[in-house]
Amino acid sequence: MDALTPVITLHAVSALVVLLLGPFQILRRRRDRAHRILGGVWAAAMVVTCVSSFWIRDGGFSWLHGLSIWTLVCLVAAIVGIRSGSVEMHRGFMVGSYLGTLIAFAFAALMPVRLIPQLLRSEPLIVAVTVLAVAAALTVLVVTVVRSQPPTGTRNSWPPVPTSSV
Repeated sequence: MDALTPVITLHAVSALVVLLLGPFQILRRRRDRAHRILGGVWAAAMVVTCVSSFWIRDGGFSWLHGLSIWTLVCLVAAIVGIRSGSVEMHRGFMVGSYLGTLIAFAFAALMPVRLIPQLLRSEPLIVAVTVLAVAAALTVLVVTVVRSQPPTGTRNSWPPVPTSSV
């Protein structure tokens, strides 16, 4: 298919990483080093998804590009929030970013003139293999990162908790 450019492929794969890893990050109860590592992967994929969207302009910019800008602002706010100790602010912006991605995906998947429905009709095997490959790679990553955690009960916090010199 001629419309499947390298930029669109990068955008689609990074968005798929965001969509598949997001629920794991949001629903997992432990907020440990694995959460931070996988959150970094998720945030990097989100940045790639947002930035690459600006090179996908069929007829100019759309509201989806505005959503990309807003998502980048939300990512910065979420990182500032967690660095300043505001877990609620961090959680709100991260969950909001994920929900915005779901909305953009629904729009891209449900509009018949968009690329996703066209690919599903013309190249369903390519779509299925891509989704399975990304899901398999993420599964290996998640299992590897989660298993690398220290045993339960050991202190593993970030940023390091300051100790008093008393």
